[in-house]
Amino acid sequence: MITRRPRRLRSTAAIRRLVAETRVDPAQLVLPVFVADGLVAPRPINSMPGVSQQTLDSVRAVAGAAVSAGIGAIMLFGVPEPDDKDETGSAGYAADGILNRAIAAVRAEVGDDLPVLADTCLDEYTDHGHCGVLDAGGAVDNDATVDLYVRQAISQAEAGAHFVSPSGMMDGQVAAIRAGLDAAGHQQVGILAYAVKYASAFYGPFREAVGSALVGDRRTYQQDPANRREARLEASLDELEGADIVMVKPAAHYLDVLADVAGWSRVPVAAYQVSGEYAMIAAAAERGWIDRRAAHTEAVTAIVRAGADIVLTYAALELAEWLR
Repeated sequence: MITRRPRRLRSTAAIRRLVAETRVDPAQLVLPVFVADGLVAPRPINSMPGVSQQTLDSVRAVAGAAVSAGIGAIMLFGVPEPDDKDETGSAGYAADGILNRAIAAVRAEVGDDLPVLADTCLDEYTDHGHCGVLDAGGAVDNDATVDLYVRQAISQAEAGAHFVSPSGMMDGQVAAIRAGLDAAGHQQVGILAYAVKYASAFYGPFREAVGSALVGDRRTYQQDPANRREARLEASLDELEGADIVMVKPAAHYLDVLADVAGWSRVPVAAYQVSGEYAMIAAAAERGWIDRRAAHTEAVTAIVRAGADIVLTYAALELAEWLR
């Protein structure tokens, strides 16, 4: 009887590379970037070691670095000045809002060499911090919010975005945005839908990064972390409504959900290694508790192993260098 010994396939680094089942390529990675209005120099984000808010000038350099590194895309988030926030988040859909100016700046720098994804949501721009407009009872008004998302998506397309990325978890948002983009002549602009977005505790550093005004939580419209099956329903609805890519967020703590969605989706599946997931690795590495390179590489490999075609991670530039 021949005894198979799996350890033979682990004996050297070259052999391990040869038989690796999961491979991560820089082209799969998307770099999320915050662009803040009124900055004259990049400003470090305390809760996200190694990440800074960028200026309209410095984001151009970041985009150029992403192209040189072979990264797949850049995701832009706008950070308005506090006085520009209001109850409807109007700075989020204004033609001259910070995000639209950032989109235009990046497109001017890199053209079509780097896909530009725009965050399509209002939470950064509202004075109450929710992802849409509120009704008289203080709840998010789904339909009124979707109308503003359509307006925002069209403004982002006109600024030069290759993809708009609705993240507010409003019912019917993808169908409405697709119809609005098509009617405005933007049939070639894609939709990356935050199809499966949980009400997670791991978004804390992101809220510092965008200066969120949120008091309370978003559990009435984001998904309950206890639920797995409804993720498939959410993603299937977005796919049917015209999403070109569907996304699961967060990633590392929802690998079962990611595997479910990836197992049946007919469109590419993305996953977002969110700010808290990134920050845990970065902070532990700063203290010497873990190896930064090994931990980030393992985390993103696990996300791809679970089925993600695309991974959004704040470590994208580092990973691209390490993967060479």
